Amino acid sequence: MNTTRQGAAVDARGIGVEGPRGWAFRGIDISAEPGTLIAVEGSSGSGRTCLLLALTGRMRITEGTATVAGLPLPQRMGTVRSRTAIAHVPGVVDLEPALTVGEHLREQALLGHRFQGLGASLPWSKRHKEATRARIDAALAAVRLDPGTLPKGLRTAVRDLERIEALRLSVALGVMHGPRLLAVDDVDLKLSEAERAQAWQMLRDLALEGTTVVAAGSDAPADALVVRTTRTKPAAAAAAPAKDEPSAPAKGEPRTAEQDEPSAPVQDAPHTTEEEAAHAFAETGRA
Repeated sequence: MNTTRQGAAVDARGIGVEGPRGWAFRGIDISAEPGTLIAVEGSSGSGRTCLLLALTGRMRITEGTATVAGLPLPQRMGTVRSRTAIAHVPGVVDLEPALTVGEHLREQALLGHRFQGLGASLPWSKRHKEATRARIDAALAAVRLDPGTLPKGLRTAVRDLERIEALRLSVALGVMHGPRLLAVDDVDLKLSEAERAQAWQMLRDLALEGTTVVAAGSDAPADALVVRTTRTKPAAAAAAPAKDEPSAPAKGEPRTAEQDEPSAPVQDAPHTTEEEAAHAFAETGRA
């Protein structure tokens, strides 16, 4: 069942987000038709999470121009937020470990009744129950999450889910109300190679169904539109480069990989996304 409306076209030209501690990201160009799978790749701290939040109207763009579903950012952030959703972003949208899968789904389903003209129906009415069940079933089918495969079905607590199952649940909550664009963070965090393939296939299927999907991670499918973020140096460090280090480019000039990347590879830590999101909200202000 197609649970989504038509996807959102994305057009961005040189967008960036800057805060008191420097640029979260900058110089990003995207041109995507509705129903595109956009893969955001980049090293730890390169602004992947901030880019997802900016494209969904949850963070203010401070440089460049962008439109999502024909709506300009940052001028129409509120409308963009209402037509997009985010999933699996630690520190921003989290699953509650003590709640069950069914409790998460029912709670999210209740939020959508007002959009379907069911806000006045009683929670225990037949119409209300049927609408809730249909919405939950459609969301589970969209992410290929079968309650029958869980230890206790819909009564399984989130803390007892495998990582790939928790990811599917988070995405199911995101697509439940038919967003035109869905942003998913850390798609492949601590997943096996086989699970990463499953995660990307799930997102590809959503895109094929019509939703524009923007996902941060690695090992994206060959048919995904890849956007790369680059680590930026703090303003203080850029103003006083160390001896034998390349100097920072002049204002307005693009950075090179040699100027932005550390000499040693940096691995993504489990807490990186949460810290990045928290810092970005502190710097730019939550919408």
